[in-house]
Amino acid sequence: MAEETFLADEFVRQLTAVGEVDVVVGVPTFNNRRTIARVLNALQIGLVKYFPRQRSVLINPDGGSTDGTPEEVKQASIHDFETQLTSSPLRTTHRITTPCPREHNGKSALRIILAAADLLRAKACALVSPELESITPEWIEALVRPVYKEKFDLVAPIYHRHKFDGLLIKDLLSPMIRGVYGCNVREPIGPEFGFSGKLACHYLTQDVWRKDFTQAGMGIWMTTTAVVGGFRLCHSFLGPRIHATGSGEGLVHTIQHVVGDSFRCLEAHELFWLSRSEPQPTPTFGFEYSVALEPIRINRQRMLQMFRVGVSELTSILQSILAATTLEEIQQMAQLSDREFRFPDELWVKTVYEFASSYHRAVINRDHLLQALVPLYRGRIGSFVLDNHRADAGEIEKKLEALALHYQNLKPHLIENWATKK
Repeated sequence: MAEETFLADEFVRQLTAVGEVDVVVGVPTFNNRRTIARVLNALQIGLVKYFPRQRSVLINPDGGSTDGTPEEVKQASIHDFETQLTSSPLRTTHRITTPCPREHNGKSALRIILAAADLLRAKACALVSPELESITPEWIEALVRPVYKEKFDLVAPIYHRHKFDGLLIKDLLSPMIRGVYGCNVREPIGPEFGFSGKLACHYLTQDVWRKDFTQAGMGIWMTTTAVVGGFRLCHSFLGPRIHATGSGEGLVHTIQHVVGDSFRCLEAHELFWLSRSEPQPTPTFGFEYSVALEPIRINRQRMLQMFRVGVSELTSILQSILAATTLEEIQQMAQLSDREFRFPDELWVKTVYEFASSYHRAVINRDHLLQALVPLYRGRIGSFVLDNHRADAGEIEKKLEALALHYQNLKPHLIENWATKK
């Protein structure tokens, strides 16, 4: 059993009183009063409906909410579920709230949930965001059943997204993980996951807890660590993911931290992926359906303008990051009109891999390196919008599959540049 000395004594006492359980559901909170009751309602009904005979516990690490969130958690499951509780032969679902340090990445909350799962010898676990507005009871089945019934170790979500939503995931994070690690994971940052008690224990033994990952970076770490550890992965379709609007981070911050975290994972796992060759299939559970989504509008002219300015102003920095031929192609592309502009898949993948290699070799300050990727990513997104403004979901999927194959086929380019000095 992993060391749990970071857990509060009162929390350990409550866990001990609960005893062993089958299912642990973790919901970390910080000032989520507006949405937490809806989330808990869906989770409780899901446990009643799909796991009525399993012992379950809901773990709520709270980062010091001042808006009454803990009170909402305590009250939610008394009258809200009275009908379900009296009509279903379910075992007791325990709820435990414990304070935890407030961090931008939620790392302490995740560690508490993992340690609780380890102490309680849980067979299956789920991690759920407190900000969801689209969650249904079926999400619990989708996240837990593949672990509890089918013996998978990590369940990564599939969300129904607008074609222009999550482009950093679609265009870089997911296909890069597929190409490098040989594992197809469509939503590697979660944040909803299902996982086994065995994997929870494995996570606790890793050295990530003293590192400064972002919340999305922790999702990438969870995904890639499971792949490297030889655990069984699958997908499960959850539907649209609609969450309460918060103070979203800007693109520069997102790339600097999330892409940076993905590059750090490449460094940590290089012994694995440098020798990994054949991609492995990832099974999918659930029925993937489509619903109407709010339109997402992207100003492609603005994206392309910022791309051209960035390429011009950052030439000296890009020279230290990219191969001469790659930079030359990008500079030629910057001369094209909006109508002619296209950022080819192969060039984009080479660009990403050369940035990853230069990050690894620390050719310049890493923050400056990641900032230099931002205008190139804007150009890539401008190209994606130009190519796909009339495309339907099926056409988009075919193009994303073709992009993923470029990441796979160009992996030797990454390996060649990884240890090579410029």
